[in-house]
Amino acid sequence: MSIKLGIIGGGQLAWMMGDAAKKLGVELIVQTPNQDDPAVSIAQKTVFAAVDDAAATEILASKCNIITFENEFVNLDALYLLEKQGVCFRPRLAALSPLLDKYHQRCYLQDLGLPVPQFFALENPEDIQTKIENWDFPIVLKARRHGYDGQGTFVVHDVANLLTVVNQNSTQLLVEEFVPFAKELAIIAARSVNGEIITYPVVETQQEQQVCRRVIAPADITPQQAAEIQAIAHTLLNSLQAVGVFGIELFITANGKILVNEIAPRTHNSGHFSLDACETSQFEQHLRAVCGLPLEDTQLNCSSAVMVNLLGYENSHSSYQNQRQHLAKIPHSHLHWYGKTESRPGRKLGHITVLLQQQNQHTALDIIDKIESIWYP
Repeated sequence: MSIKLGIIGGGQLAWMMGDAAKKLGVELIVQTPNQDDPAVSIAQKTVFAAVDDAAATEILASKCNIITFENEFVNLDALYLLEKQGVCFRPRLAALSPLLDKYHQRCYLQDLGLPVPQFFALENPEDIQTKIENWDFPIVLKARRHGYDGQGTFVVHDVANLLTVVNQNSTQLLVEEFVPFAKELAIIAARSVNGEIITYPVVETQQEQQVCRRVIAPADITPQQAAEIQAIAHTLLNSLQAVGVFGIELFITANGKILVNEIAPRTHNSGHFSLDACETSQFEQHLRAVCGLPLEDTQLNCSSAVMVNLLGYENSHSSYQNQRQHLAKIPHSHLHWYGKTESRPGRKLGHITVLLQQQNQHTALDIIDKIESIWYP
């Protein structure tokens, strides 16, 4: 009997599960709002509705055995009613619950004894100046819900800037210290139905305007630092009793201190390199985990790899055919184009991964420069 897997969300993360689903004989049924969303092309069936439409998720549940998530913009309270009726969600809703609000997520990490930046929830805007009087600028403000790809994140450099952001935002905010990091890091980890955990190599991520631009795998860190990050992943996934793939973003400071930044309870942009550079991609691993199949090898099949996001830089309906042809000529490159019909600044339109024969930061940066000089006018 083939497994019928429902996915809430039809963006590129669901689209990239298509090849693995074919390989594993898993049928994908996707709940997504628009007919031109990337995953519609790889789904066997589609329920067209917003991702937080629980009535639509009930229809989705009638067509599949298990439901998983491509994004976290869901209505958990409504989904709990379905879970009580026997709908199987993986990860389970109790694993998502502490993570969807960034303030609750921070509290959860802190309660687990994991290292996090200083933070507080902004309950009363009038109190903010007294609460930060011993803090140095810059300071980071984040929308507690629904922020992604830099939307809802503000780095403020003085009190006037801070008050402007607070006054212009009706949403609840998390306030946190700015970490003067040496590098931003990430790790993809998967946990199976019977509690086995595997991790991918720790990677360096490079962000601009809080959007991931580039990933270098593996990160240039010590074995002890890698082990510390793997231990954080184990602690977190075991505590949540999560099933599936999770992305964990971290900072490392100049003196080697590691801090957890954010958790994504799903496949993650920092793991896209695994499609081409690892024995098993994060997308296949996620399907394996949620469908109750054995987890597979996460090792790199090359010395090193770079992944560069191809971000929109204009409002247009271009397919960027010319740039894509030039990028495809880079040796050992793998271009993934998400088939989105519309470009806008900062939108993820595709990514390219280049496999390298040696682990060398200069070579990696040279390739990144070459890709970005072709892509950005």
